[in-house]
Amino acid sequence: MTAEPTPATRMTVRGIRKAYPGVLALDDVDLDLYPGEVHALLGENGAGKSTLIKVLTGALRSDAGDIALDGRRVSFAKTGDAQDAGISTVYQEVNLIPAMSVTQNLTLGKTGGRFGVISWRAARHQAQAKLDRLGLKVDPERAVGSYSVAVQQMIAIARALDDDTTVLVLDEPTASLDAQETASLFDVLRALKAKGIAIVFITHFLDQVYEVSDRITVLRNGRKVGTGLAADISRQELIGMMIGRELGEAEEAVARRHGDTQGQVVLEADSVGRKRVLEPFDLTLRAGEVVGLSGLLGSGRTELVKLIFGAIAPDSGKVAMTDGTAGSNPRASLNAGIALCPEDRKSEGLVGELSIRENIILSMQAKRGWLRKVSQSEQARIANEMIAALAIATPDAEKPVRQLSGGNQQKVVLARALASTPRILLLDEPTRGIDVGAHAEILTLIRKLCQDGLALLVASSEIDEVVASSDRVVVLRDRRKIGELTGDDITRDRIVTMIAGDHG
Repeated sequence: MTAEPTPATRMTVRGIRKAYPGVLALDDVDLDLYPGEVHALLGENGAGKSTLIKVLTGALRSDAGDIALDGRRVSFAKTGDAQDAGISTVYQEVNLIPAMSVTQNLTLGKTGGRFGVISWRAARHQAQAKLDRLGLKVDPERAVGSYSVAVQQMIAIARALDDDTTVLVLDEPTASLDAQETASLFDVLRALKAKGIAIVFITHFLDQVYEVSDRITVLRNGRKVGTGLAADISRQELIGMMIGRELGEAEEAVARRHGDTQGQVVLEADSVGRKRVLEPFDLTLRAGEVVGLSGLLGSGRTELVKLIFGAIAPDSGKVAMTDGTAGSNPRASLNAGIALCPEDRKSEGLVGELSIRENIILSMQAKRGWLRKVSQSEQARIANEMIAALAIATPDAEKPVRQLSGGNQQKVVLARALASTPRILLLDEPTRGIDVGAHAEILTLIRKLCQDGLALLVASSEIDEVVASSDRVVVLRDRRKIGELTGDDITRDRIVTMIAGDHG
């Protein structure tokens, strides 16, 4: 499929496809960017946003599809090609060198001089011109690291912009900014719009989407779900586009309430929070109960789980077990009977080079301490019991865990958590990236663990999954807890309405 841009289109993208072994990251994706517009690109984790941006900016080559810039077909072999064509990118993690001055950061790799000697006079002039373009009042000779994150973000944008920039891509630019800092950034974006620059804005804050965006495109599971003017898409419609309906009515029927849970309270979180991470919240967990955490990407699901486990240290409130123990850090949590299955199983949950057996006993060994080694025979017994109990598909426990399918890797993470004999199990995105069959098995396992008396806290971006597995649902939005649902109130529509707020 060839690109057929209209004269008003700054960039036209047609039929972009990108596949990895076993994963179709982008499937026939189209996108149109217009001069003088902010175009919000939205979607949950795994939707394909990052992959699409990498294709547009030359960091990845697509397997199929075309890109046209100002009516001319282009192809980028590397990021430098995209930059030369007028496409600039600023990522969430500010790629500046804190110890270097503003001038040095703004001109790094862009200064020249006779015989290889840098002319700092010319560099200062070049840096000041970049600052003036955004109206930034900062000292060019001051170290970047001495400025706030917001100012550093502005400096990163100034560094990205050149006189010939026509497309600016901003990847989560407000993730670490407060309200006032975000407002200042948006003033800059409006000024850039007025100059005719097309801006791609990736964010998970819906309020910000509607405040600054002219157009919205939503991706889900590698495909474009829809696009339209921000003024024409309601919040509920937007949330529905982002989360989809993946489990279907059959599995949602499993969600009929199992009755009010009257189990013993095993954990209480009292005003637990951390500035710029999650506003203080209260939470109670009971034995034999599944509490679901629902909210969009960036709502605070993962942060709440990590605050409970102690992987993020709170600066307010406390988490305590009802028997008097507490989980102020991961080791204390393990000793208190709290286990975590993290969202990113590959980087946080598993050691790919180790065997299934070795991965399963890691938490148990950590709980005992390294001076009290788990014997080889006991390791083998526990691993084989877990493999049988969770139906992990493997010829034996010595197979490297990296060779398993995504669903079986997820089961190994669960097995490791269960081997530490917890009273509370924290599951962050337990079904992400696994096939449909394994998806159903994990949901069934969650209900079984609940019936066995465990207290479960399950964070998931899949609303139907939360509905299907939870006795109580905590809803989060914009890094704060906004309410709880129980009984017959736990429905997809009710959760979507709470996430959308009172904005219609």
